[in-house]
Amino acid sequence: MPTRQAPQLNCRHTPTLEGAPRLWARLAGAALFLPLSLVAPACADDTAVDGEPGPAGPTGPTGPTGNDGQDGNNGQDGNNGQDGNNGQDGNDGQDGNDGQDGNDGQNGYGVNTLRWEPVPFPSTDAQKREILASSYVEINGQSTPIDFHTIIRAGDQPGSSSMPFGQIVDATGAKVLEEDNSDFISNAFDFSSILQVGDKLFMVTHLESRPGGMMLTELSQDASTGEITALSTEPIDFSGVDGLWVPCAGSVTPWGTHLGSEEYPPDAEQWEQAASVEDLGSYSRPMLRYWGLDIYSADSGTGDLTLPIADAKANFNPYNYGYPVEVEVDDTGTPTVTKHFSFGRSAIELAYVMPDQKTVYITDDGENVGLTMFVADTAGDLSAGTLYALKWYQTDDQGGGRADIDWISLGHASNDEILALIDADTVFSDIFDKTPAVDQGGGVLGCPNGYTSVNQGGLGLECLALESGMELAASRLETRRYAAYLGATTELRKEEGIAYDPQARTLYIAMSAVERGMEDFARNGVASNSYDLGGPNDIAVGSNECGVVYGLKLGLNEDIGSEYVAYAWDSVVEGTEMNYAGSSQYAGNSCSINGIANPDNVTYIPGWNTLIIGEDTGSGHQNDVIWAYDTRTKDMTRIQTTPYGAETTSPYFYEDIGGFSFLTSVVQHPYGESDTDKLTAPEDAEAIVGYIGPFPHLAPEGPN
Repeated sequence: MPTRQAPQLNCRHTPTLEGAPRLWARLAGAALFLPLSLVAPACADDTAVDGEPGPAGPTGPTGPTGNDGQDGNNGQDGNNGQDGNNGQDGNDGQDGNDGQDGNDGQNGYGVNTLRWEPVPFPSTDAQKREILASSYVEINGQSTPIDFHTIIRAGDQPGSSSMPFGQIVDATGAKVLEEDNSDFISNAFDFSSILQVGDKLFMVTHLESRPGGMMLTELSQDASTGEITALSTEPIDFSGVDGLWVPCAGSVTPWGTHLGSEEYPPDAEQWEQAASVEDLGSYSRPMLRYWGLDIYSADSGTGDLTLPIADAKANFNPYNYGYPVEVEVDDTGTPTVTKHFSFGRSAIELAYVMPDQKTVYITDDGENVGLTMFVADTAGDLSAGTLYALKWYQTDDQGGGRADIDWISLGHASNDEILALIDADTVFSDIFDKTPAVDQGGGVLGCPNGYTSVNQGGLGLECLALESGMELAASRLETRRYAAYLGATTELRKEEGIAYDPQARTLYIAMSAVERGMEDFARNGVASNSYDLGGPNDIAVGSNECGVVYGLKLGLNEDIGSEYVAYAWDSVVEGTEMNYAGSSQYAGNSCSINGIANPDNVTYIPGWNTLIIGEDTGSGHQNDVIWAYDTRTKDMTRIQTTPYGAETTSPYFYEDIGGFSFLTSVVQHPYGESDTDKLTAPEDAEAIVGYIGPFPHLAPEGPN
């Protein structure tokens, strides 16, 4: 019997049990029962093709529940929800503890008034030869008689005086002689202090010359009228400080000493380079008379002075001059002199000590100058401290200008440290290396690398390099140059007197003229590089040849350690330039006769809203004036005028001398500055120290 073969399955892969039911259905019609082994035979190769899928079989029974699967990974964070509404305000907290009490305020004063009799502007020849002064003042409405009173004149020799008032003496105490062998009696009186020492009164008067001098005069006061007269006078000995140079204005310290000055000190660079006495210049040579040196004899052939330059330099060191000079007088009338080298060296008009007895302002007279402030280590002792120089940050160029001000430290020094440098024969070239300016391109001058440009003292552009380790010497021997070198402002013009209003905490400073360095690359409105080239050009205001009195606001500066540090600068009183017609009775006066002309020294009457302003003018006013300016009403009253060619020097208010008040007034060199041809009698040219008054005691809170 032939062998029956199984049908060929058209498959590509080995069938699984999954296809078994379909195969079973096909064969069922043949009534054949095939074993399961025939349903799932192995395919001979891998080329077979799957057949069409059969119909789905019936759903099988539900299997048992499987185990739980593993947790899936966390999803990403959702976006932030919107902000919720603000909650309600919480309840107020409890009050904090009371703060500490503030510092006591300054004493307030009532509104006191001074109404001065106005003095006419001199218009006749007779008026121009006189001292005109107010004959009365209304004190809170009550008229009080006053006048100008002379204390002493040049050449007077009251009582037991060994020499006439104004006599200049040399290092040995002998009289200094003029070229014609006459006595050198100075006619250049300046600041005169009145000092109360025990039950005695003394006056110290500056003789503003070369050599300079001071006279010590004992005074007497009438107890009923208050009038002051001179008893005796003697020159003060300055041999212990190598003489005195051009003492100008001054002040009285809070502890009752005289604080003088030395103006326009000699140029140390010029002195070092001088090869002959002529090279020292005509301004410096007269000082050589202090050591008895002959400055008049000349070679008959060449005309050159016969005095060897070596003799001059052996005696005369320029670094000995240009400092505040303090004079203390004891009750026997013996003066003690101290030069305060720690203050620095400049053309000092005056130094003014503030009520804290530590802070001192120092004005610098001249061209392209600055303002310095000294803060002493110890109250009442000016021998050591830190020096600062003004930095001007202009905020307004109108009128005299307005500025915020700051201070640059020039370092600490003591008198002894600086005197040691002077005694060691320090010279200018030890301190600074100076080189000529070079063309920076386009004809513009500047300094080569390694040098700093400065413009100070009327010398124009200078190129300086500080020698190593010479900061101390530079700060006190070349103070203005060093201040400019460090970036301080040295653009002020003829900075003069200082006064203080304690109620307004305002420091008044007179500027004789606002011009040159204070302008913007100009001189009296005409373009010029002389005064700003090489400097920072901090100040840029319009020219005013009649001058301005400024007010500086003072406050606490914790870094400096003083409550009297100036931080703001503004103009208070401004002169007005005029051109009067030739037919006017005021012709020749270049400043308005109703305002200031070249303000010089100032003083303040505390509690009475009165600033006193003295003039030192040439063509501004033919006759110099002293004004009373009411700081509350802004009214100005002319209260004194001087004769032809005279200067009003250093008016100064004294509140209480023997129960009276006084305004000192000095008439310097009548017929000497101008109008010399008007002099008819030699005695009319004598300088005068005097006062306006006496007033009843003008206490700040009201008259006593």
